[in-house]
Amino acid sequence: MTTRNSLFALFLTAASTLLPFSARALDVPRGDVILTVTGRLDHPNAEGKAQFDLPMLEALAGRSGEMETPWTEGRLTFSGPLLRSVLTAAGAHGTKVKLTALNDYSAELPMEDATDLDTMLATRMNGAVMSVRDKGPLFLIYPFDEKPELMNEKYFSRSVWQIREIEVTE
Repeated sequence: MTTRNSLFALFLTAASTLLPFSARALDVPRGDVILTVTGRLDHPNAEGKAQFDLPMLEALAGRSGEMETPWTEGRLTFSGPLLRSVLTAAGAHGTKVKLTALNDYSAELPMEDATDLDTMLATRMNGAVMSVRDKGPLFLIYPFDEKPELMNEKYFSRSVWQIREIEVTE
């Protein structure tokens, strides 16, 4: 191999490792699927959908925050992937996000709630995986700890728990 070809091969190898996660194919879940993302996606992993198991979600960029919510007692620590990390992994593009719970309750929120706020899909409460009984497997938590001004009905109505599906529209 010539020096020129060697340099080109080295460049391609380096460039492929620097690609953003959103440009890579989404892995197929190995465990139980706890979240399905549908709608306008560039990186589906199952018949036009993006499916995630718990390890896939917990491998994404996330946050942890200690806060009180209207639905829980006392200060609790919630942790999980940022909503924008999940949407980026799925290659989502749109202006609205609809979250649907196990009981079919749903709420629609603007994409800006994901992109501009550190909104998380909590998978853990006080370090333990969230059960359905405790509002799991996924609970949309706004950054109430960082932005107390979000503690109002507008954001409370968008804080869906027991999330099973996210649909990206428009």
